[in-house]
Amino acid sequence: MFGRFFMAFCTFTKMNLLYDISAHVAYFLLHICAFFNKKINLFVKGRKEIFTKLASIKKEDRVVWIHAASLGEFEQARPIIEQIKQQYTNHKIVVTFFSPSGYEVRKNYELADVVCYLPFDTWGRVKKFVNKIDPELAILVKYEFWPNLLRALKKQSIPTILISGIFRENQSFFKPLGFWMRERLKFFDHFFVQDENSKKLLNTIKINNVTISGDTRFDRVFKILKQDNSLDFIEKFKNEIYTVVAGSTWQEDEELLVNYINNSEGEKFIIAPHNMRPKEIEKLKNSIKKEVVLFSEKENKNLANYDVFIVDTIGLLTKIYSYADTVYVGGGFKTGLHNILEPATFGIPVIIGPNYKKFKEAIDLVDEEGCTSVSNRKEFSIAFNTLKTNEKLRKQMGESNQKYIQENKGATVRIMNYINQKLTK
Repeated sequence: MFGRFFMAFCTFTKMNLLYDISAHVAYFLLHICAFFNKKINLFVKGRKEIFTKLASIKKEDRVVWIHAASLGEFEQARPIIEQIKQQYTNHKIVVTFFSPSGYEVRKNYELADVVCYLPFDTWGRVKKFVNKIDPELAILVKYEFWPNLLRALKKQSIPTILISGIFRENQSFFKPLGFWMRERLKFFDHFFVQDENSKKLLNTIKINNVTISGDTRFDRVFKILKQDNSLDFIEKFKNEIYTVVAGSTWQEDEELLVNYINNSEGEKFIIAPHNMRPKEIEKLKNSIKKEVVLFSEKENKNLANYDVFIVDTIGLLTKIYSYADTVYVGGGFKTGLHNILEPATFGIPVIIGPNYKKFKEAIDLVDEEGCTSVSNRKEFSIAFNTLKTNEKLRKQMGESNQKYIQENKGATVRIMNYINQKLTK
């Protein structure tokens, strides 16, 4: 028995060492790549400022730490952050991001005391980070399973939970050679998962501290309905004409969209591209054979005279969705479908690309017939023409989407019931 334990210990120790060496090598290579890639440069440069930003955190502070990989995961964390801020006024909130696409948008988030990057997952860096913030509770979102980070939190006996988690059979935890990562999962104190399948998968590897809470994004998007979503310039542009809003579009989406726009009549379009580099915006604008106006050029123009409005800024898309008759959400022709719950909460039919099987809400909404998936130019045009001419269908799809949002909210309350047991005011 001792021999088996010793061999397991040696194997585990070797894996720790190999992982840490690999992490150091990867971080070194990223520094080289940073010279040639703007996003990687932000990734590397931002991590040099972590402990400068954390200087405001004192040893006596009571800290709750929330980590989100990027912007989508932040939206899942947001309802929890808002509740903690409201209920635990004596605590400081630290929010970290892994990706520049999340950090750059939310680095000035008003409800957090500190917003910074998560250190790269080498043992020395994450150990220093955890020692510095010393949180009363660590909250990780959805997919964040960094081995050294989880090890450091466990070593410090810091309660750690996962929220809005979702697991699939093809993940390493559920494969024969995934023993090392399975052990890391056991460092979590509790898992709040989105669905029954995730719970069953965790149960198969003897992890039973699991609650099916649902996805906190439903609470977030339901709350959107109660805010002021009016935008006077969009109202002037729409001018009571049937309008398609295309949100978070990539080049693959835009090729199909532009083809449809150039052959359309009697409708308007608002496009909010994912990539807002000036050259790409100009290229998109020039490809459209209609009257086009950019957000940055809208002043002193009669917006009602334009057919296409390109949103070359951030932070407006959610409100713009409220003006749509039909919505297209981008990313489905790549591998990263963007948020379809935001337009769904307004009771609007949604069209997406073919690659959506990794997104539970997309699968559900397609099954509920509030969302349509298209795979090519022909299907794209048919779907849009059908919705344009069939008001009854638009209403049915929109009602289906709103019902889905309504039936799935409540995850925040379930998670906060647990958090309230861990934190004291």
